[in-house]
Amino acid sequence: MLANVSGLQSKLKKIDNSKFFQGFIIFVIVVSALSIGAHTYHLPSWMESSLALLDIGITVFFAIEIVIRFLASDGPKRFFSNGWNIFDTIIVIGSLIPAGGSAILLARLLRIFRVLRLVSMIPELRMLVNALLKAIPRMGYIALLMFVIFYIYGAIGSMFFANVNDFLWGDVSVAMLTLFRISTFESWTSIMYETMAVYPLSWIYYLSFIFLTAFVFLNMMVGAVLDVMTQETAAMRGEDAPQEPADKPASAADVAELKMQIEELKGLLMSKAS
Repeated sequence: MLANVSGLQSKLKKIDNSKFFQGFIIFVIVVSALSIGAHTYHLPSWMESSLALLDIGITVFFAIEIVIRFLASDGPKRFFSNGWNIFDTIIVIGSLIPAGGSAILLARLLRIFRVLRLVSMIPELRMLVNALLKAIPRMGYIALLMFVIFYIYGAIGSMFFANVNDFLWGDVSVAMLTLFRISTFESWTSIMYETMAVYPLSWIYYLSFIFLTAFVFLNMMVGAVLDVMTQETAAMRGEDAPQEPADKPASAADVAELKMQIEELKGLLMSKAS
């Protein structure tokens, strides 16, 4: 009985790890994404019925695929120790909600998230997402520093420019929203020229703020993500590289054979010397 179970598990592992199966899953995910997009158009009734049948088939396929992966793993603990398996399971279970009645919006929303399964299926995308998630703490500190800069510049702007345009600089919160608009380069020159009519040197305020936010902090954000991405790439390459067998200590037979070879070499050297 145990032999049959282990044999079935090994067969399921081969299926799960095969490139054809992985490629077919990616193909089904792409078809699912196209099907979701097609639902946003006004289609004939026969096409709507065909898409509904296609959606049922895709849902059944994903359910079978997640069962295969679960049975191919070394137990539930090993399966659910992988965060991507948990993510895929939630998406698949959510897709089983019938797309009708009061839950139609929730069902369609969960079916949209099936497209995210591309991330779990493609190792390079997984690496990018893992790098982004691990970079969030560093990005959080950078965002905190950006908030401090925004607050300082917002307070200065509301103090000096409120009399120029109360709608844009009336208080600190409104001034910070205006600064966010400036940081995205949305008509920032018109805002600057408006204040320069009253304060000719106000261009220093704008250019220094843009330099800090658009160049310094943006590069800091990119650098934080790239640093983590480099570490993730090195870790992924280390996992893919074949591990060399560790050096084992020599046995007594190996030592005896080595001694015999040394004695033979000594004898040859002595005979040549004589």
